[in-house]
Amino acid sequence: MSPRSRPSAPRAAAPALSGEHAPLPYHALIWLAVATFSTGIDGYVLAGLLPDIAADLAVSEAAAGQLVTVFALTAALAGPVLGAITSGWEQRRTIMTALAAFVLGNAVSAIALTYGMALSGRVIAALGSCVLGAAVTGYVVHRVPERFRGRALSFVLGGWMTATALGVPVGLLLGQSSWRFPLLMVSVVGTAALIGIGAKLPALRYPPTRLRERLQPLLHPRLVAGLGVSTGVLSASYTCFTYAVLILAPLHPGAGTIILIMFGYGLASMLGNALSGRLVDRFSPVAVLTVILGVLLADALLAGIAFAVLGAAALVVPSLVWFFAAGVGNGGHAVPQQTRLAAMAPGSASVVMALNASAVSLGVALGGGAGGLGLTLGMQPVQLPFVAAAILLPTLALHLLVARWPWSRATGARPAQEEASA
Repeated sequence: MSPRSRPSAPRAAAPALSGEHAPLPYHALIWLAVATFSTGIDGYVLAGLLPDIAADLAVSEAAAGQLVTVFALTAALAGPVLGAITSGWEQRRTIMTALAAFVLGNAVSAIALTYGMALSGRVIAALGSCVLGAAVTGYVVHRVPERFRGRALSFVLGGWMTATALGVPVGLLLGQSSWRFPLLMVSVVGTAALIGIGAKLPALRYPPTRLRERLQPLLHPRLVAGLGVSTGVLSASYTCFTYAVLILAPLHPGAGTIILIMFGYGLASMLGNALSGRLVDRFSPVAVLTVILGVLLADALLAGIAFAVLGAAALVVPSLVWFFAAGVGNGGHAVPQQTRLAAMAPGSASVVMALNASAVSLGVALGGGAGGLGLTLGMQPVQLPFVAAAILLPTLALHLLVARWPWSRATGARPAQEEASA
């Protein structure tokens, strides 16, 4: 063996994703993207099927809506606890266990003969989903070289963005026959991801630490404030997205037209996700997130003004520009936000990602509530962009405060260069 070839032995023995100069292992990461695709479809598909679910299970539409609420609340409350517990496990096993629970929960809901059985299935699916999202993100953060991390996160989270594009139209089309078919489809896609992950994903175990040490960074207020940014962005997003049909349908009549617009929103989200992944690898995550939040705020304000002063005929194109621009921003914020959070506590990335998943679920619930409260108080649907802007303004201020917050050893993080460039 020549001297030049001798160093190759330890590299060959190293995990496939750990080499600084290794190409992105798409053959393995694609199965994580399929997993996030299945969770994304699940997150969007039930909202358009609630009347059919209510009729089939003999409950009110309000009760059927609790299938969505219980899922979000379970994920928000259980995510941090389960994330802390499972962060000490071998992570491929964690991902596969969480995905199996998610698949099982959807299957139970799909075959449910009673409302209670359907509700139980949603709880099981939520327990799997909240662990899965955090474990997948933590896996990518730990196993992909830093200079490729943005693109890798963008690729994996692209499964969720693709589901944003396909979830509503697929759910509506399949749900024409039965509301159970979309949930069965989610289970089938999740099972395919489970098989692929088991066959292709390398094992990963985080450096051994005690549970108390893994939780220590979470006591730092800077990290808690950073998680609040996730809640704010999702709250502003769902203030309008939850009631998008009420806003857009008068300007774009026809069920087919609305399905196409939702599909376009999903494509815009995918574009934002892909662009931000590449930008994070070239620029500061904080700077990228600052631009995205600024664009979202300006988009919401301009939309509110346009809806207030323009007539219906003049709003046909501006309403689409607003909605698709919001899709780009909402899809693009996830990669820089998660990259920044992981850098705050690299030794507890899986726990931080679990908390971020809870912050996202909380934002979804608060956004739907804020929009509903506005409508109850007499606001018109077209005025909801102003509510979104009112949420985004303090969210942007909180983001900038976090970016300038003095670094402390309590976070367990090193002073990241990007934090200074906000």
